[in-house]
Amino acid sequence: MALSKDKKQVVVKEVVDALSASKMTVVAKYQGTTVKAIQQLRRDARDGGTSLRVVKNRLVVKALQDVDALKDVDTSTLKGQLLYAFNAQDEVAPAQALAAFAKLNPSIEFVGAISAQGKFLTADEVKALATLPGKDQLIAQVVATLLSPVNDITNALSGNLHALLDGIEAKAS
Repeated sequence: MALSKDKKQVVVKEVVDALSASKMTVVAKYQGTTVKAIQQLRRDARDGGTSLRVVKNRLVVKALQDVDALKDVDTSTLKGQLLYAFNAQDEVAPAQALAAFAKLNPSIEFVGAISAQGKFLTADEVKALATLPGKDQLIAQVVATLLSPVNDITNALSGNLHALLDGIEAKAS
């Protein structure tokens, strides 16, 4: 069913809002994927803060023109049946959600991504991005790295204390 002009304007406004808020928008082909599988993908992606939309490419191009930071994005690859994954909290989450789903459903294929700075990433760059750890994992790794010297000192001191206590215990016996 064709959308009326008013409905198209509402969709463009929604996409403008999603693009403006999103740190990374991943674009993927979904041709051959069942509706049930897409619904499962939406549920799985929602857990990571990612929202999925299937929008006509013409309307997305119009929305890109309405966002100042994204006016110069290359839209030549936006062809065919595409879905758009938006995430306002994490740059990596949309790529990870689609990559994880694509392992079970090879009909999902990356086309590229649009960064918040207006750069269009290729499909290979998005695949590489999907292999990166998420923001929470990176924070945990940094904290563990920062705590490592403290743990080493604590372990060394406790080892000396244990040796001292063992020596005192041996003398007392």
